[in-house]
This record gives sequence, C-alpha cells and structure tokens, in this order.
Amino acid sequence: MATDYDAPRKTEEDASEDSLEELKTHQSGKQSSAVDVDESDLADGFELPGADLSGEELLIQVMPPQPDEFTCFNCFLVKHKSQIATERGGHLYCKECEG
Repeated sequence: MATDYDAPRKTEEDASEDSLEELKTHQSGKQSSAVDVDESDLADGFELPGADLSGEELLIQVMPPQPDEFTCFNCFLVKHKSQIATERGGHLYCKECEG
C-alpha cells in the first residue's frame, strides 16, 4: 500500500479514537501474506548426505590447466597469468589474495 507523506498526520488523540472493533474489521479484509508452497517441490532440489550419485553423469567438460593459467595457492581459483601478484615459496598468489 502506498503512503502519502504529504497527507495530514494523525495525532495521538486521533489514534486513540480508533476503536478496537474498527481496527479488527480493517484487518479481517486483508489477505494473508503467506505463500502456499508445495513441499514436494522443495524436496526435489535437495540432496541428502551420503546419497548415491554413481548413476549421475558430469554435464560439463573439464579442461586441463592451460599454459596461460595458474591456480592461486590461497583461494585455489584458476586465473589468468596476468593476475599473478606475488610468488612466495614457489607458490603463486593472485592480486585479490595478495593483501
């Protein structure tokens, strides 16, 4: 419901004049804001721990590391070599993890 901020505001005296019965009638006309959700729809997206996934196939192609890529030793993300910030102890770190 939109609020008109330019409209005159009720004072405490005006607010106390509203009866409980009048407020109840206004509330009973409103619809519930609860959303009906089918529980079976929610269960389809969850996987239980220890579920047997042996019949599942990988739907993406996994590629080996490319010559112009490295894996950050801190965040373990594969990044382009232009993102190398430092090398410490033979390990490469990206610009985001350097700080």
